Amino acid sequence: MQHELRGADILWGALKRGGVTRVFSLSGNHIMEVYDAAFGDNISIIHVRHEAAAVHMAEAWARLTGEVGVALVTGGQGHSNACAALPTAMAGEVPVLLLSGHAPTDQLGMGAFQETPQVAMAAPLTKAAWLAESTAGLAQDVARAFSIARGGRPGPVHISLPTDVLEGKAKPILPDEAAYAAPAMPLAPESRAAVLGVINAAQKPLIVVGSALNNPEGSKARAALEKATGLPSIMMESPRGLNDPSLGSIAEALEQADLLVLLGKPLDFTLKFGNAAPKARFIAIEPDAALVTRAQKGLGERLALVAMASPIEACTALAAAATAHPNAAWGDFTREVLAYRPPGWAQYQDRAEGPIHPATLAMALQQHLGDDTSLMLDGGEVGQWMQAILKGRERITNGVAGAIGAVTCFAIAARAARPEGKVVACMGDGTFGFHMAEFDTAVRHNLPFVCVVGNDGVWNAEYQIQKRDYGADRAHGCDLGKATRYDLVAAALGGHGEFVTRFEELHPALERAFASGKPAVVNVLIEGQPAPGLRRPA
Repeated sequence: MQHELRGADILWGALKRGGVTRVFSLSGNHIMEVYDAAFGDNISIIHVRHEAAAVHMAEAWARLTGEVGVALVTGGQGHSNACAALPTAMAGEVPVLLLSGHAPTDQLGMGAFQETPQVAMAAPLTKAAWLAESTAGLAQDVARAFSIARGGRPGPVHISLPTDVLEGKAKPILPDEAAYAAPAMPLAPESRAAVLGVINAAQKPLIVVGSALNNPEGSKARAALEKATGLPSIMMESPRGLNDPSLGSIAEALEQADLLVLLGKPLDFTLKFGNAAPKARFIAIEPDAALVTRAQKGLGERLALVAMASPIEACTALAAAATAHPNAAWGDFTREVLAYRPPGWAQYQDRAEGPIHPATLAMALQQHLGDDTSLMLDGGEVGQWMQAILKGRERITNGVAGAIGAVTCFAIAARAARPEGKVVACMGDGTFGFHMAEFDTAVRHNLPFVCVVGNDGVWNAEYQIQKRDYGADRAHGCDLGKATRYDLVAAALGGHGEFVTRFEELHPALERAFASGKPAVVNVLIEGQPAPGLRRPA
């Protein structure tokens, strides 16, 4: 016989049934009941210093573990702070659940403490957002949120939790396990055959995939598809689009392609709305009808085929049935342009003279990494150098949304998800400023990682835009402190700090940072450089 339970206990039990093992949170008045319910339970809480950090950590956790990442924050300003991180999770196509405390329902409209239109605030930034209306239905709310977050094109979901709903008692309405799962959205057999037929008929096809496939399950599916077809899958998840330096000289292949398969990849600015491949027809394999409509409007007759399916189910189905593409030379060419890095970069290897070039920093750091390294990469110009050069077992960037600052939080969650191996976060000095207080979180929870800061004393991405568009004499408002001691921030918060001004100091500093066993900052003064351009010479 089901007994009455407190709403907070129903909520916590529902999270456990959904497979949650860790929650990222910042406490506050509206969620104290939830904290009490969590006391002594087996879901651990990582308690952060800013609500946006909780969402960023939940995002990285979800991407690396396959769980839905859960962020728990208080109402009002706690919720509005957390909302700032939702666009990154939305653009990154990551299943995240933001749970926010909320003013009690019987006080709404009366000027309740921190009464805020939370659902309306979160709705445009999520797949779905709603107010929990009953204590008994809280478990159903959680299961529904998990299903929506995982389904189709994954993304964040929000539930506001009124305090009277959390404090009330009721017999819970418990959903079955299947209610937490993503609704099946398979690629129909006839669609699979049609897609593979069009691919094999094309002379120069490219498979472009979206961020939903940048996780362990997606990586395996992509690898299987690449092996079956002999064609690389091109992950486009950078706000730089075709100028993403990790994609080498990919623009060359796009200009020649006669077919682009958008496998869960929206037609958007990263592909110049289709103009990046002027000779190509398109296939859209897409779970979102609105994005299909957008592609139809943007491409017209160039859209040769549409198939409705989730990215992971479509990729898995195609890999199971695909055969090697007849134009093997095209696959080789595409891999060649993706791997291209300018031969002239060799000059930066161990360059000891003059200011440290960002490429020199990246090449030196690579010597300390291995196949056990999880890379978190962020920032403007220096971040692009890191993305072009560094390699590890997995990589998370700040994503298509392009908002910097997330990767300090990503790295903390990555260490929680990856207890073994190295976790490295790379960023510029501007990026470091967003969530530097989270080094306290990493220290308190014993989650060591190494943060490498390329410090050029300027918001360099913005400075480069001003310099290019208006002239260097009109550049202003982009200066940061010269030689600011970000390393001392980490040390003051209980971590380890290194300050590097010359090349000969770099390798010893990195060795000490990795050996410290603490959250560590290696603050490297670098030469301010624009992001690399990787187009091969004609």
